[in-house]
Amino acid sequence: MNAPIVKVERVGMRFDTNNGPFVALRDIDLQISRGEFVSLIGHSGCGKSTLLNLIAGLTRPTEGMCLCNGREIGGPGPERAVVFQNHSLLPWMTCFENVYLAVERVFGATESKAQLQARTRAALEMVHMDHALQKYPNEISGGMKQRVGIARAFAMEPQILLMDEPFGALDALTRASLQDELMGVMGKTGATVVMVTHDVDEAVLLSDRVVMMTNGPAATIGEILEVKLDKPRERLKLAHDPAFAEYRAAVMEFLYQKQMKKAA
Repeated sequence: MNAPIVKVERVGMRFDTNNGPFVALRDIDLQISRGEFVSLIGHSGCGKSTLLNLIAGLTRPTEGMCLCNGREIGGPGPERAVVFQNHSLLPWMTCFENVYLAVERVFGATESKAQLQARTRAALEMVHMDHALQKYPNEISGGMKQRVGIARAFAMEPQILLMDEPFGALDALTRASLQDELMGVMGKTGATVVMVTHDVDEAVLLSDRVVMMTNGPAATIGEILEVKLDKPRERLKLAHDPAFAEYRAAVMEFLYQKQMKKAA
């Protein structure tokens, strides 16, 4: 395994509410290696998105620390790009302009306009959206918007891509298509990915490791499953693969037997 690019050390997260302090996370220890795909999975309210936001630098832990490349994460940075379930495209800009804006912010001080435009086109081509460069977000489908959001993130050449249920709002066929698209992009770029998901099949299909969270409040890491399936992964072949079924069953057992029994 490669050297860790992200370290989460004894992290706890507490929020102050009108009803007193609410402990969302406790005692989180996690290392993520360079080039690894890690999924965070668990029931609603288990702190998956909170943990992702801590790695993104959108919030700071109340206990412990998060590190990226050996440095404490004190806020957002260009080495970490985030893709949300809501595509977050600016509606008054075209697909090209949405991606170009991000590229310009990261590379504008060192590259020419022609180079920035080339980066933008290449990112949109990578997710097969080069046919819609001049379309506005309201002129394309939800799946296409997410493709543009992924293109925007990859165009920044982040070391780490953080994804918060990026396909959760899409229909099953579009979700499957984008999962396959993401696997292809990952094969080309080798970026590190941390993804929040509720989808067991998605977690097993895409991940090198599945981090399973206990139920909240005061959620922590319950188990970590290492997925030793060969890459590149083909969806149809895996549908009949006994190893895939075993990994899927292991996650289901954790979520719907161990955690649901505790909740009961």
